[in-house]
Amino acid sequence: MERRRLPAQAGQGGGRPQHGSEGRSSAGGSRSSAPARAAAALPSGRARPGRARGCASRQARPEPPSGAGLPGELGRRCWLALRCERLPQEPDPPENHCHDALLAKSEESLVRSEAREDPPAPFLDGQQYYEQGLYKEALKRFEKIKDTDFQAMYQLGVMYYDGLGTKKDPERGVEYMNKILNSDSPEASHLKFAAAYNLGRAYYEGCGVKQSIEEAERLWLTAADNGNPKASVKAQSTLGMLYSMPFLKDMKKAFFWHSEACDNGNLESKGALGIMYLFGQGTRRNSKAALEYLREATELGNIYAQGHLVEYYYTRKFYSKAAALAKR
Repeated sequence: MERRRLPAQAGQGGGRPQHGSEGRSSAGGSRSSAPARAAAALPSGRARPGRARGCASRQARPEPPSGAGLPGELGRRCWLALRCERLPQEPDPPENHCHDALLAKSEESLVRSEAREDPPAPFLDGQQYYEQGLYKEALKRFEKIKDTDFQAMYQLGVMYYDGLGTKKDPERGVEYMNKILNSDSPEASHLKFAAAYNLGRAYYEGCGVKQSIEEAERLWLTAADNGNPKASVKAQSTLGMLYSMPFLKDMKKAFFWHSEACDNGNLESKGALGIMYLFGQGTRRNSKAALEYLREATELGNIYAQGHLVEYYYTRKFYSKAAALAKR
């Protein structure tokens, strides 16, 4: 679970227009083609693999290779290596709970409280321990306030699912994420996309719930919210990976979702789009667009893209370029 713009039409020729990594300014307005793209993202109704209870099925799978879940050469097996969503930001900047703001706020709160000899704000106190990796201390503080603070409940869901500071208890993690997703409280609204992503992960892995690829797909589509940049960008990228996998192979949908995630700043999807253009997966082959995406992703630290760029240079006998890039 996570501890926390418009693509070219799939199958069309030519290169995709380049976009910045800052993300789109809003979910509406410019999204005039949203209905058509939403239709492209609907489940295909193809057969899914069998289901299994508990985590046994996950343990029985071989370890995923490097570059898990991203489309590579045709016929290559794809996997999903999933992590939880980080705690999402609240909509109002003064009250946001992103990583840097939380640390700054918690340190400021601790300084003030020490001067006044007051206890620090309960959630920020726990979150400071969490960000420093002191999970047992964070767990104690979140447990005290979980019934009144949805953010504490969210972090507990992540911690119980992944076994951070406590024994793994995926059923309990799923229970907390369901409470957030089904809550009518305004205080839970900014957490729902991330909670839906995390629940999708649980169903995909069959851990804490009965395995169901269909339910994982449904929850990830909910979390992705048709490419809304304020929704779960991780879910958008994960859908791109999911639709690349052999048992649910639909490369046009994979291209669509990687395009959405890439335009919202996702680095994994930027590398994936480079490969899709390079091999003509879900779109027409376009070497120029492929190189642009692979180079951009490589410069931003995507090792998966870097490896394919080395291969590209080597197979075309640009040996000095391949060697220089491989050394990095």
